[in-house]
Amino acid sequence: MPRKNLAAADNANLDRAAREFPHPGSAPSDPRTPSAPNVDIAGRLRLFAEAFDSQLRRLLAPVGDAPASLVEAVNYTALAPGKRIRPYLVVRSCELCGGSRDRAWAPGAAIECIHAFSLIHDDLPAMDDDDMRRGRPTCHKKFGEAIAILSGDALAILPFELLGRHVPDSGRAARMMLELASSAGWTGMIGGQAVDVQGQSLPPSVELAGYIHERKTASLFAAACRIGAIAAGAADAMVERFGRFGRHLGRAFQIADDVLDIEGSSASLGKPVGKDADANKQSLPRCVGVAESRRLAVQEIRLATAELGEFGSAADDLRALSDFVVVRNY
Repeated sequence: MPRKNLAAADNANLDRAAREFPHPGSAPSDPRTPSAPNVDIAGRLRLFAEAFDSQLRRLLAPVGDAPASLVEAVNYTALAPGKRIRPYLVVRSCELCGGSRDRAWAPGAAIECIHAFSLIHDDLPAMDDDDMRRGRPTCHKKFGEAIAILSGDALAILPFELLGRHVPDSGRAARMMLELASSAGWTGMIGGQAVDVQGQSLPPSVELAGYIHERKTASLFAAACRIGAIAAGAADAMVERFGRFGRHLGRAFQIADDVLDIEGSSASLGKPVGKDADANKQSLPRCVGVAESRRLAVQEIRLATAELGEFGSAADDLRALSDFVVVRNY
């Protein structure tokens, strides 16, 4: 969609944002594809999604009276088929830090609700104006813009209710709420989306694309891992370690998404491709090309998996997941 030119103040803010984000080339260089452990991560994700979705369906049931139209729209998006990578990171971070899976279901659901909220609002006509998501009509196409906006609002607030109701340790619940708010708010995902929209009127910039990746995607990946570690009662140093893992993984994930918008297929992705270029979005492939973007994604994966060294083979699924995010076709 055509966008109005930015005001001078917004341009200054975007310039500052770009300066704050380190150039991706500062990471150690290694152009090789990561070597995946012998783990069927796609199969594990499918099995996890089945177990998680049953928990999510239970947790999405309203406590009290809620409009049926809103409940239907919330469930339509939150329970749509997906990879469930973010809640998987919550659960596995918790388990690797010595916690039980039962401690991680509600925090995982909270993360997935935030992700679902972002998808609804990203697809709106005022944002990316998409008609298809995950192989079916987007929320606003199915229910209308008003209900779609309100269901996104509901999914943005519900996570805090879930954490308050289902995390018995109030101190841990408060820490998780803070992680979620800071990673999803105006200094995180929502701020990244704002810069994503505004950046469409600016020339391609590696630094600006990196800033968007950091806020729009990597911040929520990092929060998922940190929240999982917090759910297990891990020490602060371990929470930080998992946060670094998630942040590098999220950066690689978004770079791969940028590449898929160029080289992927609508059938595999369940949504249109080529829209980033049509909208003049800031993306690494637009700035440095597909081959260099892949190399930078591999760098991020190597930085991510370096954080898992002390866990040995117990973290092989996360290593395989790290490889998966850069070689996937959906």
